[in-house]
Amino acid sequence: MSATEPARDAATSGAAAAGRAGDTPDHAAAAGRTGDTPDHAAAAGHAGDAPDHAAAHLGTQPAPRSANDGWALHAERLSFAYGGASNTFADITLGVRPREIVALLGGSGCGKSTLLRVLAGLLPPSAGAVQFLGAPLTEPNPRSALVFQQASLLPWLNVTANVGFGLDFARQPTITRQQHEQRVQDAIAAVGLAGNEKRYPAALSGGMAQRVALARALARQPELLFADEPFSALDAITRADMQTLLVDVVHRWHTAALLVTHDIDEALLVADRIVLMGGRPGAIVREWQVDLPRPRLADSDALSRLRLDILAALQGVSTTASTSTESTI
Repeated sequence: MSATEPARDAATSGAAAAGRAGDTPDHAAAAGRTGDTPDHAAAAGHAGDAPDHAAAHLGTQPAPRSANDGWALHAERLSFAYGGASNTFADITLGVRPREIVALLGGSGCGKSTLLRVLAGLLPPSAGAVQFLGAPLTEPNPRSALVFQQASLLPWLNVTANVGFGLDFARQPTITRQQHEQRVQDAIAAVGLAGNEKRYPAALSGGMAQRVALARALARQPELLFADEPFSALDAITRADMQTLLVDVVHRWHTAALLVTHDIDEALLVADRIVLMGGRPGAIVREWQVDLPRPRLADSDALSRLRLDILAALQGVSTTASTSTESTI
């Protein structure tokens, strides 16, 4: 085995998980063939839009999908524990409506990233149940997609191939080569990377790499996009650009999104609804509906008042958790 093969295997695993964990490729997908572009790749995207229209072109409004009655995603009284350990979170009920952006906000260690993985079907709950598009969710669904903090791009594939990686996985809906190419092209255009299709990850900035990861998710045409702190490693200017892009593509592609974040300002600027999680074990503490027009200015009076309210609630949760910890020592 060459020295590069372990790194290659790790990158492949990360990219597959970023698109949809649990998929198995029909063939060796292009891994290891430097410079190859899969004949019908496609790893991340958007379920429900007809692939033959220009759903992703900037300024183009795709036809609305039939609205799912009630919730796109709904979880009832969820609890989760690793092995024989105590609960990471307990008795959580949470939903995301079609075409809604929900920010799951909380401090480090409250279990929000673990909750996202349970909601996405990557981990089984210890108690409770999850419904996705009106059906029980027991494993990752091809009509959802994930974006993580790390882009997890495959270094030997160019932008086009990375965006397309995974659309031929066994559990993905069967599409033609033409549909595949259109999905990838539309997704790349949607994130503003047209003209960069042949570039490789080593030639991309951090912000460009995250755009590729987002495009990989969009190429699946998801009904729901799960995003676990996808912009936390970026500089402030790039992060602001990516936050604006996320809102834009979610609204333009008529999908829903669940964004995990510890950044109050990010939640305020992006979300339609903010859900605060805290405590040990983690629980839903409060939520806020953000009925403010976009684009939102971080220094507006309305956002400033809401920020102070959220900050006070977050500090209250932290104080309660600290007191509870001290009482057990």
